[in-house]
Amino acid sequence: MLARRVIPCLDVHDGKVTRGVQFGRAEEGGLKSVGDPVELARRYNDQGADEMVFFDITASAHNRSSMIDVIERTADCCFMPLTVGGGIRTVEDMGLMLQAGADKVSINSSALANPQLIHSGASKYGSQCIVVSIDVKRGLDQRWEVFSAGGRKNTGRLAVEWAYEAVRLGAGEIVLNSIDADGTKAGFDLEITRRVSESVGVPVVASGGAGTLDHMADVLLIGCADAVLAASIFHYGTYTVRQVKEHLAKRGIPVRLV
Repeated sequence: MLARRVIPCLDVHDGKVTRGVQFGRAEEGGLKSVGDPVELARRYNDQGADEMVFFDITASAHNRSSMIDVIERTADCCFMPLTVGGGIRTVEDMGLMLQAGADKVSINSSALANPQLIHSGASKYGSQCIVVSIDVKRGLDQRWEVFSAGGRKNTGRLAVEWAYEAVRLGAGEIVLNSIDADGTKAGFDLEITRRVSESVGVPVVASGGAGTLDHMADVLLIGCADAVLAASIFHYGTYTVRQVKEHLAKRGIPVRLV
């Protein structure tokens, strides 16, 4: 079994790292500022994080340069792979982030609006650079539906089918975000994580709901995820990346310990 990855996620709003609950939005007062993105990235790098995800939740043309600056400064002081998402709508946008120092780019709503973007990005930069992030919510009929626009718009797609299609088009990794569990610290959605993991032949990163060390172990063991992504428990100092890895190792899960 390959080493499982522990990945902190930094949601960046106007140059600061923020945190919300169940996709709370800035305009609704649903976000709290928790620090400087480069300083937090440096902290997690020192703790032994396997990767770092930056998500620009205010992505637009006028603040693109701000995010590029964050990536460039982080790449200068950190040695873990960096993934960046938010507002990446074209192959040219992907190139800007990769040139700034990102190792992967994450696309979500833009991939749903234009699935060919996955294929175009993979053809130019390689599947290993293309991450498709999928926001899912359990419907009344107990099916997991895919949402876009930051969790505001139901696309009518089903999670497993969309994950399979994204990989067919060239995605090298899937990040599966549970809207229901996001920021609640009540645990990951193990069932949909397992279903998606078993349906695709690329790594699946579980996101949404991390609150305890066992939550992270369970989604790797029961949910069959290849990596676990978390925000609040790291930003607020509940656990360090090293504490998570030590616990995973005790549960028999292979990890890279620094």
